Amino acid sequence: MKRRHFGVIALAAGAALALSACSSGAGGASGDSGSGPIKIGFSQVGAESGWRTANTKSLKEALASDNGFKLTFSDAQQKQENQISAIRSFITQGVDAIVFAPVVETGWDDVLKEAKDAEIPVILEDRSVDSDPSLYTSRVGDDFEKEGETAGKWVADNFAGKSANLVVLEGTTGSAAANDRTTGFNQAIKGTDVKVLDSQTGNFTRSEGKTVMEGFLQKYGKSINVLFAQNDDMGLGALDAIKAAGLTPGKDIQIVTIDGTKDGLTALADGQFNYVVECNPLLGDKVAEVVKAAVAGKKVDKLYLAKDEAFDQAAAEKALPTRPY
Repeated sequence: MKRRHFGVIALAAGAALALSACSSGAGGASGDSGSGPIKIGFSQVGAESGWRTANTKSLKEALASDNGFKLTFSDAQQKQENQISAIRSFITQGVDAIVFAPVVETGWDDVLKEAKDAEIPVILEDRSVDSDPSLYTSRVGDDFEKEGETAGKWVADNFAGKSANLVVLEGTTGSAAANDRTTGFNQAIKGTDVKVLDSQTGNFTRSEGKTVMEGFLQKYGKSINVLFAQNDDMGLGALDAIKAAGLTPGKDIQIVTIDGTKDGLTALADGQFNYVVECNPLLGDKVAEVVKAAVAGKKVDKLYLAKDEAFDQAAAEKALPTRPY
């Protein structure tokens, strides 16, 4: 499989949403006047994984001064309260636009209303929220539900007619990525021979992935023959636990993950993972494009989705030499 370059599918918004997107960009003084760089406040979830590191790098490069921006960056360290404080600080500073990757889906209404009242466009990066869409301008991200569905279909297809005893390492509880990947995966395995023994959060981190997998192995032992890790890092952590239990990852326990980082594809190429679904982190250029349009008062779509691939062992070997993250 040949990995396509990053691309974006724009999903057309309704007329009312488009108008709200335009009006929300009316207050960008620096961006509208052309008198200086566009002032951006960017609140990132944290640095929980290799994917997140690549995502942050992409955003920082795209929102750099040589591209016409003045960036203020905030690391939320996985805490929603930190993001809310950062967004309120950005509003007080009078930034031209706010970009943030929400830690969880819920609990954003008040601060988004404050940004809207201040006429500051808000761009959701990566993850989504369950707030009224009129409270934010646009989202640039990946289709998490489709990623989960693709992973689930692989498991269902490869264990058709067989006994599949599966455990799941979930992402951060309440996050859009974890919620949607779970929905897509469960839909794909519905009515199949796949039995879910257990499902627990590993918080998208390698260390917690290892800890939770150790617990699964202590509880279910060799009856586990499939692992679905909702990101590469948790899957990589699980490798250590599987090996410590005297089992061979990729054989005794087949592993499907989501992300497509170099580390994840390396594990796949080495036969320790069995299938990896991509979640493209290189969203920076599209975010910068949407921010510039919104600040200038131009119409933007409500949703832009990156193109994702899926990899088997041969595709991973082919992709690795030029993998950018």
